[in-house]
Amino acid sequence: MPDINAVLLNCSLKKRGDETSSTDRLLAEVAEQLKKEDVGIDGPIRLADENVLPGVTSDEGSGDTWPAIRQRILDAEILVLGTPIWMGHPSSLAQRCLERLDAFLSEDDEDGRMISYDRVAIVAVVGNEDGAHHVGAQLFQGLNDVGFTIPASGMTYWVGQARHKTDYKDLGATPDDVATATAAAARNAAHLARALAKNPYPAGDKK
Repeated sequence: MPDINAVLLNCSLKKRGDETSSTDRLLAEVAEQLKKEDVGIDGPIRLADENVLPGVTSDEGSGDTWPAIRQRILDAEILVLGTPIWMGHPSSLAQRCLERLDAFLSEDDEDGRMISYDRVAIVAVVGNEDGAHHVGAQLFQGLNDVGFTIPASGMTYWVGQARHKTDYKDLGATPDDVATATAAAARNAAHLARALAKNPYPAGDKK
């Protein structure tokens, strides 16, 4: 049985019943590599199929499905946040996810640390326009602000040519450089998560 687990969030704007999502394909490849590192997998959770209400608390009231997702995040050692690029930015659902994670800033664990400490986050980005590094930078900063640790090479991504119609899901084979990046992100995330499990951040570090 795996000693650490990862929860995957798919921030595609497409619902599960819609056409295949490129974000789903890349997240599936991340999950495959995490399994090779003996990491258990939860999800992916497609946020477009959920009722994640706007706000910055952990529970925004009646009908909000975020509290259950939040618990699954806290039950895992690794968070994988997958998003398409829209107009050069993460999807609106990825932004909403960060806004809801903002609640962690005021939530402490039993040692007085931010409740999300000792958890690792990596990102997976797809799109057919440039901007993957910009999107990654936005997500990394937000995730770090709310207590997650980013491993070395903590992003995998694919972007197609500008103004072309080919999506990642339409590729016949995974490009070698994407496969290499995905494997590195999974391997380093698993390594870091196990290191933090053995040697957690000290108490009293919350800003």
